[in-house]
Amino acid sequence: MKKRWYFLLAAVLICICTVYSIAVGGRYVMDMNVYGYANPTDPLQVIIEQDTEILKVIDSHQEEDHLYITLESVSPGRVFVAVVSSKYPDSFVFTKAVYVHHLGVITEDTFFGRSTGSWCFPMAITLFLAVLIIGLCIHIKKEIQRNLYQYKNVRNIGFALFLTALFIEQLLLFSKIDRGIIDSVEMLLGFAGFFSTITLPTAFVTFILVTISNIRLMHKEGYNWRNLLGCILGITVCLGTIFPFFLSEFLQRTTIVDVHNQNGMALYIELFVENVILAITAYLELILIGTIILSIKAAKRIPAFDKDYILILGCQIKKDGTLTNLLKSRADRAIEFAKMQKDTTGKDIIFIPSGGKGADEVISEADAIRNYLLASGIPEDRILVENKSANTFENLRNSMELIRQDAKTDNPQIAFSTTNYHVFRSGVFASQQGIKAEGIGAKTKRYFWINAFIREFIAALVSEWKTHVVFVLTWLVLIASMVGIVYISNNF
Repeated sequence: MKKRWYFLLAAVLICICTVYSIAVGGRYVMDMNVYGYANPTDPLQVIIEQDTEILKVIDSHQEEDHLYITLESVSPGRVFVAVVSSKYPDSFVFTKAVYVHHLGVITEDTFFGRSTGSWCFPMAITLFLAVLIIGLCIHIKKEIQRNLYQYKNVRNIGFALFLTALFIEQLLLFSKIDRGIIDSVEMLLGFAGFFSTITLPTAFVTFILVTISNIRLMHKEGYNWRNLLGCILGITVCLGTIFPFFLSEFLQRTTIVDVHNQNGMALYIELFVENVILAITAYLELILIGTIILSIKAAKRIPAFDKDYILILGCQIKKDGTLTNLLKSRADRAIEFAKMQKDTTGKDIIFIPSGGKGADEVISEADAIRNYLLASGIPEDRILVENKSANTFENLRNSMELIRQDAKTDNPQIAFSTTNYHVFRSGVFASQQGIKAEGIGAKTKRYFWINAFIREFIAALVSEWKTHVVFVLTWLVLIASMVGIVYISNNF
């Protein structure tokens, strides 16, 4: 389904709910809990003090601990409906505010409070979320089948998870289906905070594990800021979740800013700031989760056994020109895939070791891989060497130039072998150059994985930073709009 159809569906649902609410909203049954005052011998009276008739009472009757008052709108305005004891009229007064809108709709407590037809709004939200989730899941499935290696898949998976969690919360609140528009708005407004809060224990445990992993990583690979990325992100997520609650508690206990006045702007500015922080934190968590899901999927995926070429992406070699364990695992994984393909389909594959010579390397990474392949029994006529590249992007670009010169078909089938945590990003680099290639992942030390996920997460943010900015700004506009609705509801 195209985006415009979702906007059209949202508009149609809003119109239906609005028309229905106006049609039935002229009458409202108010439910007052009169526990402790429900003595049948001591009946309760309904009193509405109004200079001009705004509301009239059609009926009132008591059932156990509840008094049901049927009201009908007459003219726009706000009044207070009071329930008093007929026996002790001065000792007990139970009061609720009631609004009558210009279109005759009666709402309880606040301007956008409960009304006779307000139940249709949470129903419409739930229906819209269900359609949106189904459509998004179908879209994600098609995009992954078409091309797994796209950063937009990360964003879409994160968005789908957020909507699914929101849909589940809506289902859990079905017992309160009579809640008003303002209740639905406040629930939507607070969901990012709710999402961040329920994920906080996981985030905290993950932060501890990441810290342990980073300590091992720095011990093995050296002390630099890149090996602290996991810790930095863990601290950011935990602080982003906890800080708004500390801010709220601080402002509640101080007189620096008056957040206790429901009619003042400070309360709503605080509400906006808190929800912005929580929304950005939730967004970062969702992108991280999407990155982890796709990285694992890419690492575990086995390409189809129809490949003509397999690239082995280079990395640092030893001082004597032999392969490090990391690079050796990439070469072994390529050899293993070639054997699997040969056993399954009988088709041979051409190896392309790729990687130039660094300033501290005695030979190029590609030549080192070539020597290893020859020692492993791979014939020289099935090896093409690309020894000019300096990074993964160039590995793929330069190797593709060799393939175009060597290929006997216009559509050669290509695979690449790299370390498991590096498969997704390498695939993205290939996709960005229009290279259709599938990756296979070689195993590596577990302590690499967590920091690798963080790097992929950062790459996902940087690569589509404009799109992420648009998403976040849109979210901020929605938060501002919902805070505005809360302000109007409480002050009109």
